[in-house]
Amino acid sequence: MAKTDWTHQAQALGRRARSAARALRAAATRAKDAALASMADALQARAKEILKANADDLAEAKNARLADALLDRLTLTPERLAKMAQSVREIAALRDPVGETIEGYVRPSGLRIERVRVPLGVVLLIYESRPNVTSDAAALCLKSGNAAILRGGKESLRSNLAIGKALASAVQGAGLPADAVQMIENPDRALLAALLQQSDTIDLVIPRGGEGLIRAVAEQSRIPVIKHYKGVCHVYVDDLADLDMAADICFNAKVQRPGVCNAMETMLVHRSVAVRFLPRILKRLADAGVELRACPRTRKLWPDAKKAADSDWGAEYLDLVLAVRVVDSIEQAIEHIARYGSNHTDAIVSEDVRHIQQFVRDVDSSSVMVNTTTRFSDGGEYGLGAEVGISTDKLHARGPMGVRDLTTYKWVVTGSGQLRT
Repeated sequence: MAKTDWTHQAQALGRRARSAARALRAAATRAKDAALASMADALQARAKEILKANADDLAEAKNARLADALLDRLTLTPERLAKMAQSVREIAALRDPVGETIEGYVRPSGLRIERVRVPLGVVLLIYESRPNVTSDAAALCLKSGNAAILRGGKESLRSNLAIGKALASAVQGAGLPADAVQMIENPDRALLAALLQQSDTIDLVIPRGGEGLIRAVAEQSRIPVIKHYKGVCHVYVDDLADLDMAADICFNAKVQRPGVCNAMETMLVHRSVAVRFLPRILKRLADAGVELRACPRTRKLWPDAKKAADSDWGAEYLDLVLAVRVVDSIEQAIEHIARYGSNHTDAIVSEDVRHIQQFVRDVDSSSVMVNTTTRFSDGGEYGLGAEVGISTDKLHARGPMGVRDLTTYKWVVTGSGQLRT
């Protein structure tokens, strides 16, 4: 059987989104905020329909024996749906970044030079499992004046279509183009591959999911891609740490929600506090069901831990599994993070100002946490309302991406008849 050529459909999706983006670029803040309020209301008004679609997705996912972490990401409850609606309302309450003057100055020629925020245009978002990404991404794009093309995973297709239908209807009802939020209904990978070639109509691609998905998108795309391949997050317990605080932070970072990219995957502990700290925190973690994979010095203090392989230090488990290593110094901890980390989120627990400053300066991650859990590395927790993703790149955006990160800028130059000589 001949393969379907999805080029025409991909081009049509891009053209409709480009047309909607032009309308959004000119939309007043009050119009966008009204649409966002309608989107939040629609999520709750159609809760029964959305939760039924999600239950069907979950049943199929369980039959396919998806991992527990993926099932957790896929699951919607009335409480999670209410949080999705609240997140949309919080995005509506944010200051509109479009039209903001980033800087302005007057040249000796009398020309007024300004850098002004403008929307990117059309954003293609590709993600797995999490239906809440559909509403977060759509809301962030609309607030920042961008049209969104949303492509969720096949495991959440019913949920995403139900959410996307509610959102697009709400946008249209508020007087903005329904094509501002387009949900791709066909999970065929060939359609996605065709979309990734539409550099004439799509301005940015943001993939969220496993490392394999993100690498595949980055390799295929002719459009710029914002990415992070995985979240290998560390907590380093310093020799001058408050050990009670450290225990609570490490437990929270691993156990509170292990299947997400900002969960701790490796715990590093300074040798001078290892004897006092490790037995109690490892017991607490083991009692919570955490499988421990440890270095030889850690296993002397906790023999029940498995021997860590070299591959464990760079692993993103997304599960109740933790790698543990004793280090001789803060320098060795930083070196370990540089070698095995993913530039996502890393934390230090310490009361020593010099060590904190050294860690913040030398750890090259998109978020560096001081005396708090890696789990706070999140757009909502940073006051961004939500996030379209977390970038570990260094160009355009880094860390959790909110509405300002979905804008670029243009130069506006105002004169009074000046001519260049």
